Amino acid sequence: MSSPTAPARLVVLASGSGSNLQAVIDACTTGQLAAHVVHVVVNRPDAGALDRAAAAGIQATTLACADQNRATYDAALADLVEICRPDVIVLAGWMRILTMNFLGRFPGRVVNLHPALPGEYPGTHAIERAFVDSRAGQRDHTGVMVHLVPDEGVDDGPVLATATVAIAATDTLESLTARVHAVEHRLLVDTLRSLIAELAPNPIQNGDRHARQSR
Repeated sequence: MSSPTAPARLVVLASGSGSNLQAVIDACTTGQLAAHVVHVVVNRPDAGALDRAAAAGIQATTLACADQNRATYDAALADLVEICRPDVIVLAGWMRILTMNFLGRFPGRVVNLHPALPGEYPGTHAIERAFVDSRAGQRDHTGVMVHLVPDEGVDDGPVLATATVAIAATDTLESLTARVHAVEHRLLVDTLRSLIAELAPNPIQNGDRHARQSR
């Protein structure tokens, strides 16, 4: 962070409707997060996240994959994001595996949200897969996790936070999905709050250091 009072700078990467982006925007607006979203990047021109960014007055860029290979695309994406000077990069429904051409430029700063517990249902359609297993009598819960993305592993980076979501016998896929999304929004904001607090200078430690220097 550029100064003790400056809000954290967030860049959000999204591919879909942007409901988790909206949760972050709302938390910044209400002061739940000492941060602001400085840029939104989508890889699909029809992503609803674009509308949410526009409604909030946030600059957004569509960086379509086209025929670029992964390494070339990720290098271009990293160039775009780096200009924004982000403190944290949030993957909020970003449906593309990032390579080290991107991740290597932002070590320890890329955070992903996944609608399953650690080690469960990596990749796409995690909620649907958990629901199918529940109906086969194999499980009665699923969950949500927020984790760092240090490399190209799929949904398996260092875990920052988790939450369990029960699957009721009366659930439909739609009701379970809605409940998982609600937990996603809360857990993502709570985790970002903790990360941002760690980024901020500690005034007590700073005061002690200044006192020692003045002796």
